[in-house]
Amino acid sequence: MSDFILLGLNLGAWITIVTVLAMFLCLLFTKLREDVAFLGVIAILLLTGVLDTKEALGGFSSSSVVVIGVLFAVLAGLIHTGVLQWIVRHLLGTPKRYSAAVVRLMLPVAGLSSVLSNTTVVALFVNIVKIWAKKLHIAPSKLLIPLSYASGLGGVCTLIGTPPNLIISGLYAENTGVSLNIFSTTIPGLACLAVGVLSIIALRKLLPERHSAEESFENTKEYTEELLVPADCPHIGKTVQEAGLTNVEGGQLIEIVRFDREVISPVPQDEFLMGGDRLVFSGNVEDILELRKTHHLVSADRPVFTVSELDTRRQLVTAYIMPECILVGKRLSETTIENDYQFTLVAVARRGERISRAPRDIELKVGDSLLLECAPTHRSNPANSLHQIRGLQFVENDSVIPRIGVKTLISSLIMVGMIVLSSLKIMTLLQSAFLAAAAMLIFRCCTPSQAMKSIDWNILMVFAGSVVIGTAIQKTGIAEAIANGMLSLCNDRPILVMSMMCLAATFLTEFISNTAAGTIFYPIVYQTAVSLGVNPLPFIISLMIAVSCSFATPIGSPTHMLVYGPGGYRFSDFLKIGVCMNFIILAVNLTVVNLLYPM
Repeated sequence: MSDFILLGLNLGAWITIVTVLAMFLCLLFTKLREDVAFLGVIAILLLTGVLDTKEALGGFSSSSVVVIGVLFAVLAGLIHTGVLQWIVRHLLGTPKRYSAAVVRLMLPVAGLSSVLSNTTVVALFVNIVKIWAKKLHIAPSKLLIPLSYASGLGGVCTLIGTPPNLIISGLYAENTGVSLNIFSTTIPGLACLAVGVLSIIALRKLLPERHSAEESFENTKEYTEELLVPADCPHIGKTVQEAGLTNVEGGQLIEIVRFDREVISPVPQDEFLMGGDRLVFSGNVEDILELRKTHHLVSADRPVFTVSELDTRRQLVTAYIMPECILVGKRLSETTIENDYQFTLVAVARRGERISRAPRDIELKVGDSLLLECAPTHRSNPANSLHQIRGLQFVENDSVIPRIGVKTLISSLIMVGMIVLSSLKIMTLLQSAFLAAAAMLIFRCCTPSQAMKSIDWNILMVFAGSVVIGTAIQKTGIAEAIANGMLSLCNDRPILVMSMMCLAATFLTEFISNTAAGTIFYPIVYQTAVSLGVNPLPFIISLMIAVSCSFATPIGSPTHMLVYGPGGYRFSDFLKIGVCMNFIILAVNLTVVNLLYPM
């Protein structure tokens, strides 16, 4: 493999480059899962001999990857004892001005995201912010983008706030033997956060005023209608399909309520109609009422599908389609998903507007909001019955809050203790995380089952794959070649090199995971600093912040996609304010890092 040389790179380097580029293209233009893509890269690098077995599997034993896995269990304890929910409920208040609302929102979110998963924090806040925005008479779209931005800016303030920081700090420790403090990025991170909050207030006119999808879903009477099958209806004894009620003009049959109050939903095509059946349709009410003439039905004498009855009957749940969702590109009329998971699609909203066509015939897209009707099997959280559908993000039920008590205090103290032990270097971050996870189990803040279920194995696969890719880039000489090219391009000026690297990293992370971007750029940045003969630490710190500050596209961060549907946003909404934010935060990042960490 070393005999082949092209443009100064050997065969192993070219295999790595082609493999990584192919992975990027797959992630950008296909629905291939990230974890599968990274596993495929590991397999190719191992089978082609670019990496040996120990190197190819090194990501799975990396201390930073293990820390991330253990922190999932710690987070489970905080969630199940109600710590996060309590914080969300008591921090927002009732500010009278938009600027005050932004501050009251972004600072707590940033603080939580500095020690917890920013995706979890945003998921907890989304529904609360929508309710809060209505109370303040502010469009939710004016607050949901700041919510997502705050989670990213807060995450860079500590090493445990965002996965790239853990991965990059772990690689730095392997190269130098120096373990970074948990608060190594705190000062530049806080500077970026402060400027970010002020920038949101100053640029608020760039934030759109959109209607959220839920505004289309608030009044069920606007899109449901109930018709009764009279005793003399000629369709009695026929199946729903034979009676022509499966796909009707402007709507669909979502439920049959029998005279004995039996509820049939979803409605199979071979279900027989009986006299006295109440047929509940969703869609355009005017079109549905035409069925009274064409199918010899009559209006029901009283509504049975009202908001007041949803708690005792089947329940409505709102969900958003994430990029990895298995429903993307599908029409439910062409699948058996509704029957498989026992739910009915009632309505679809896109960009804040409900689509008036029959919901089951709509080709679903990323960011769509779905109104689903499901059985109240789990009344505390109806979405539990649908949790197996990958890529559906459900609105948190604000009324369901774990009981606040002694365990809430205990889990809070455990989290604080973990941070103190690590920051004072009494223990390594890995040791303190293991101790915190064990304490959560010992004091029953969460059960072993809850701890294991909280671990996102797909994310861990991505992190492990990122470490392996970084190893390959460094081993094959790609990092050194790019570093030398950057040096010659920038005339060996360190600050210019750092700026170019951070700008490139910020751009790349708009399209791929920030963990992948950080791991790919780390060996390049580190090798560049070594070649320049300067302290690599400021390069590393600036890279950590750069890869986590992607604001210009909704696919730049999972938190952006969490607010994309609820805010009724368009792709361009992120672009308008995000490009400005990218350059502002990049400038603050480079300035503060160079003041704190001289080269």
